[in-house]
Amino acid sequence: MKKIFNKTIVVLLLSTWFFTACDLDEVNPSTVSPEVAYTDPEGFESLVNYCYDGLYYFYGKIDGIGPLEMGTDLWISESKESAFTLYNSTMNTEQSKLKVFWQGMYSTVNYCNTAIYFADQVEGYTEEEKNRKVAEAYFLRAWSNFNIVEQFGGVVLRTEPSIVTGADNYPERSTEAEFYDLIISDLKFACDHLPVDQGYERGRVAKKAAYGMLAKVYLQRTRLGESNASEYANLALEAALELIDNQEAYGVGLYDSDDSISGYSKLWDGRNNKTNKEYLFLEAVDHETFFNPDWSNRGRTRQYYLMDLKRVGAEWGTTEKYCSWYGRANDRGFKPTRYLLTELFEPVKDPADTRFKETFFTEYYNSRWKDHELKQEVIDKYQKDPSLVGHVIKNTVYTIFEDKSYYAGKVNASGTVNMVDEDEDGYLDGLSVFTPNYTIAAEEKAKMPFLCVDPSDMFEANGKWVTSTTSEMGTYYKDCYPSMRKYSSLFWIYNNQKWQGDIAILRLGEVYLIAAEAALRSSDNKAKAAELVNVIRQRCAVTSRASEMVVAQADVDLDFLLEERARELAGEQTRWYDLKRYGKLTNSYFAQTNPDIVDFNESKHTIRPIPQTFLDAIANPDEFGTNGY
Repeated sequence: MKKIFNKTIVVLLLSTWFFTACDLDEVNPSTVSPEVAYTDPEGFESLVNYCYDGLYYFYGKIDGIGPLEMGTDLWISESKESAFTLYNSTMNTEQSKLKVFWQGMYSTVNYCNTAIYFADQVEGYTEEEKNRKVAEAYFLRAWSNFNIVEQFGGVVLRTEPSIVTGADNYPERSTEAEFYDLIISDLKFACDHLPVDQGYERGRVAKKAAYGMLAKVYLQRTRLGESNASEYANLALEAALELIDNQEAYGVGLYDSDDSISGYSKLWDGRNNKTNKEYLFLEAVDHETFFNPDWSNRGRTRQYYLMDLKRVGAEWGTTEKYCSWYGRANDRGFKPTRYLLTELFEPVKDPADTRFKETFFTEYYNSRWKDHELKQEVIDKYQKDPSLVGHVIKNTVYTIFEDKSYYAGKVNASGTVNMVDEDEDGYLDGLSVFTPNYTIAAEEKAKMPFLCVDPSDMFEANGKWVTSTTSEMGTYYKDCYPSMRKYSSLFWIYNNQKWQGDIAILRLGEVYLIAAEAALRSSDNKAKAAELVNVIRQRCAVTSRASEMVVAQADVDLDFLLEERARELAGEQTRWYDLKRYGKLTNSYFAQTNPDIVDFNESKHTIRPIPQTFLDAIANPDEFGTNGY
């Protein structure tokens, strides 16, 4: 990432990233004219570099997680970001995260439009060099417009920079099809002109990103219900297979399983993070100098999905203060649905599929830097066996990675010392809280020398999460659940709030699933779909259990692939678009998969409200309305 942002921005288009102008206008604070700045190769490259800025506010941050992952079949929260998780009255034109999303995406579009406008005027480039560089802007404009049209529908389609057009107080709506026409055109340009390899500049888009994104866009377009939808599905298949069939040429690949570790586990191994061969399009984080758009304030994803380790967990020895592995528990709230935990993932102790283990923390260890003795009041409060009074849960936190030169300080993490089972009860002696996705008999749980909360404790019979009023222990159990662990590798921990690893926006595993779905949508080719999805499934097991992951051709239909996408991509900010493409943003579907969502309105909630700041600033707000809100 530092290679993208290490050049001085000769002329900044914005005085601040969070603009509020109705026409997405921007202020040029420099005394150097754009004609001078952007016709110089260095100035032009700085402009293209700045097109990447928006990525850093939507991945690993709540401003992207809310719109892209919440309000689906996978996650729920009774309080956090309820506009997205529950579709309640706070989903309106004043919703702050949507304002950031709208402004950020349109800001990127304007940067990209400016780069595209000035590309032909840059002096000193050959035609090939110019196209190679401006192709990055075409790609990022496509990415931004894809998010705009999926979130807000047919709104304003910008193809020229505001520095040229000036204020547009009477913007016009474009259709979703018009958005997709431009997105596809931009990505085709990127496929033709981006290099196969950007060299040492990690995070800069290359051909693999363009083909992967083109496949994703073609497939998503099928949701428009156009008469030629099967043709777009076939084009999605062709773009996806271009990558899948030529992996070595594009420098990509899936990680292979071996006898001890699955390929999926290797995918999330921190040692592979900065050179991950599966990542096609990523948010590259500079972990050495923190020369990122918001410096070291990165990788907060894990803290939003964290169970309560500072209140309920603290009574059993956990604490957010001294442990960096799980994350900081001050901003928690997103928790998995029963559908995700017990139906999509197999609720057994030792599944062949390692994706549940790599997606969730279920074991939380004593992180107090000292042993923790269980007191009578805690045993009584949690209805545990009286024999556990006085039991000692061993400290497991210690300073690690002291020899890593890129760490500004030391990293404290639980689960690094005293990981033993001296009492031979089958559980490590430092275990404080255990949240499996399978059910354990109540009598057995009562005797466990730690807090164990399983699905029978987490959920009501109707699938809703327990609350303080629906369950005797609901006050405590509603805050105990498996916590998402993707992007939590110890290797890239900076502190309990900041994680410095790269974040994948699109990876090869998803491209296989895109291709499988496209094979079905284009020609109902079950054989091809099964072939593709079984590659993904078998790499999720160690080699000795790979056969257990093979799915029969007859069982591979669209519904199965939607489930498979959840198992593969949970928490990776893809799910809302998946449900939208499948037509699953409905009351009936949520009743089956996420019954805590009770206020979903099918007449408006499949698109987001247009931010009020935009409506207040234009002269023709009635032509836009509020998208039904």
